[in-house]
Amino acid sequence: MLQPPEIKPRSTTLGVLVPFGIVTLIWGSTWLVIRDQLGVVPPSWSVTYRFLVAGICMTGWALWQRESWRLGARGYAFAVVLGLFQFCGNFNFVYRAEQHVTSGLVSVVFALLLIPNALFGRIFLGQKLGRQLMIGSAIAMAGVVLLFVREAQVDPHGPGQVLAGICFTLCAILCASTANVMQATPTAARYPMATTVAVAMLAGAAIDATFAYATVGAPVVEHRTVYWLGILYLGVFASALAFPLYFGVIRTIGPAKAAYSSVIVPVIAMMLSTLFEGYRWSGLAIGGAALAAFGLVIALRARRPNR
Repeated sequence: MLQPPEIKPRSTTLGVLVPFGIVTLIWGSTWLVIRDQLGVVPPSWSVTYRFLVAGICMTGWALWQRESWRLGARGYAFAVVLGLFQFCGNFNFVYRAEQHVTSGLVSVVFALLLIPNALFGRIFLGQKLGRQLMIGSAIAMAGVVLLFVREAQVDPHGPGQVLAGICFTLCAILCASTANVMQATPTAARYPMATTVAVAMLAGAAIDATFAYATVGAPVVEHRTVYWLGILYLGVFASALAFPLYFGVIRTIGPAKAAYSSVIVPVIAMMLSTLFEGYRWSGLAIGGAALAAFGLVIALRARRPNR
């Protein structure tokens, strides 16, 4: 009797692996850049500048693609809420977290995005978690725990500062997870990607600016060229390029698997820190990175469909 052909999991196709890899590499570098943004300019204004640049770039791309801007009231409302959670709440919390703890510790804690993405996907989207995905997640999270222990040991800040940084990061995770699940809904699929993201980024920048003005006053200008090069990098590559790719991955394989980018990001960040900051790998860091990568391979090869 002939056996049915084995169905290749959608998460191991090039259409998913290539954008997944690009996003992970880019976001792995952003933690160092964000760290340099903290100083003269208050975090809220840095976030505003970043997503103003990103929104302008996405608007140009949507016009180039000739995508429709007729989203309707519901479509624009969806984009504004997406901007509120993803491009306002998420990044304002992340930038504030890095004021209290090292960027390495923030990136490691952010790997917990996998958990609410999986839970929210199950609750709101009915996406089941297969055994292979759960095993991969457990292995990856064990790696994250080892990385967390290592980063907590070397963090120069006191316990109170570390606790504040972790709390801000957890708030960022909840905002990001909400936006991730929104992108996996049928509502998101009704609207053109570039137009929706452009509106969300510009709306997010407007909310960021309003919040910044209300909390820290008028805009602050940084005179260092490196700062503005960082804004361009974060706005163009880490936002206008990376987010549409990431949202596309979410729509294909679901928010749970897509969140594995946050598991690998701290490993990439540590590699870059090795090159540029003299980061020294310990046994815990090596073991954590290896477990995170192994768990990623297992989870992405899961045969269970994403819904």
